Amino acid sequence: MSFMGSGALDELARRLADSVPESVRSFGRDLEGNFKAVLQAQLSKLELVSRQEFDVQAAILARTQATLTALEARLKDLEAKLSAQ
Repeated sequence: MSFMGSGALDELARRLADSVPESVRSFGRDLEGNFKAVLQAQLSKLELVSRQEFDVQAAILARTQATLTALEARLKDLEAKLSAQ
């Protein structure tokens, strides 16, 4: 699974290459390709998830928290009824 699309990675590599002073850029126009390769290698080492997977997990967590809150309230109500008897 790719964290960044190829276009986004190309854009980031281009920005990095553009940020290098012109005197250094003249030593090799392949800086952008090198930056892209290094970025891609480092990003592939990270355990990242897509935005879609993150949103799915966030929705599951929200439902779980709502269920837990409801169960806690129900338990508190049952405990109150038992102690009243």
